[in-house]
Amino acid sequence: MILEIVKYGHPALRQRGAKIESVTPEIKKLIAAMFATMEENHGVGLAAQQVGVAKQLTVIDVRAITDRPSTLELDGEPADVASIMPLVLINPVVTPAGEPATGGEGCLSFPEIFAEITRPGTVDVKALDAKGKPISFRCGGLLARAVQHETDHLNGILFIDRMDKKTKEELQPELDELQTATKQSLAKK
Repeated sequence: MILEIVKYGHPALRQRGAKIESVTPEIKKLIAAMFATMEENHGVGLAAQQVGVAKQLTVIDVRAITDRPSTLELDGEPADVASIMPLVLINPVVTPAGEPATGGEGCLSFPEIFAEITRPGTVDVKALDAKGKPISFRCGGLLARAVQHETDHLNGILFIDRMDKKTKEELQPELDELQTATKQSLAKK
């Protein structure tokens, strides 16, 4: 099932997600629908808040992006990123493990808006997987960027909050237009 992706201005995007205590049939359905929605919209990550659900759940799949490499370490050893894709992170905890790196980011909740964002280039991740089992890994490159972007969503933080002041000022007219359109659309429902 394809879900509606909420756009900037929707209150769900600023909600901190509730912890998931167990992987119920409803959570499994949500995970499947989120993957279908992400793929339909050509994204590499999607957080529950982006489909209007305030839970600590995100899905990620970076395999389709070949021009922005990712790195992965499992148990301290280099591993193939594809080995953990598609990736489900429930209640993720992300810890910076590398120097800051700047790279381009977009967001399905901000169509056609892109910016250079600085984040740690490598992070350690602890979470539960789609079966509710603990997973942990270190990642870098695009995967680290996607994990941090989506984990921010789970805490009500948007990538525009990470932009430098000049970039945000340049994008402000587009952001205002998107926010206004979203609020008008919500008022009609």
